[in-house]
Amino acid sequence: MEETEYKVKLDIFEGPLDLLLYLIKREELDITEVSIEKITRQYLDYIETFRMLNIDLASEFIVMAANLIYLKSRTLLPKQERPPEEDIDEDDPRWELIRQLIEYKKFKDAASYLSIREQEQEDYFPHSPEKPELPPVETDPVGELSIFDLIQAFQKVLKRFEAAHDFGQIVDDRYTVSDKVEYLLAEMRPGQSRRFQSLFENATTKSEVIVTFLAVLELMKMNQFRVRQDLLLGDIEIERRATV
Repeated sequence: MEETEYKVKLDIFEGPLDLLLYLIKREELDITEVSIEKITRQYLDYIETFRMLNIDLASEFIVMAANLIYLKSRTLLPKQERPPEEDIDEDDPRWELIRQLIEYKKFKDAASYLSIREQEQEDYFPHSPEKPELPPVETDPVGELSIFDLIQAFQKVLKRFEAAHDFGQIVDDRYTVSDKVEYLLAEMRPGQSRRFQSLFENATTKSEVIVTFLAVLELMKMNQFRVRQDLLLGDIEIERRATV
């Protein structure tokens, strides 16, 4: 099957701490209030989706998964039965992870601030001639979408598809990632956008749903498609870029 042979390698993928911060933000929690049991379950759901899509994950994701499982097991034990930790003085085994998340968020916020200042300074040119007219720069969507938002949307599509279809009958796979890339480019003109869910309406097998999503990721990597969300928590739109 094509989707088991196809490897997804995208620069848009972030690290395991980014995924944890995304999950915490999605639950509208403070970092210090994180539930290890809940966040571990959600994190492993993402890892399982990555594995199903054959996404080439960095080893740090697996290490973090093992660490979360270990922390979860410690929180389930009575305090008197928890294994001793030489470098952890607190009774709560979450604190080391919480410290990592807080420190990482500080650096991430600082990097974001410096990036904004850099963009602001780009408008200042000492002793420069008249400012030339430049094409408009595409701004980030309102919802500040990340790759994890897109993965979550795919998980919902897949769950709805599995609930609505009977997999008792075996259907031959008819599509490859290359086939779906060509199909999506033919279906969507430059500048045109479609709801993310609509890309899967004609799928007849789970394999076709997965291959279609892999094709979307490939087109994002090729800078042909971009993700938009015009309203916070609104529908996710896939837009074909007018110019590449």
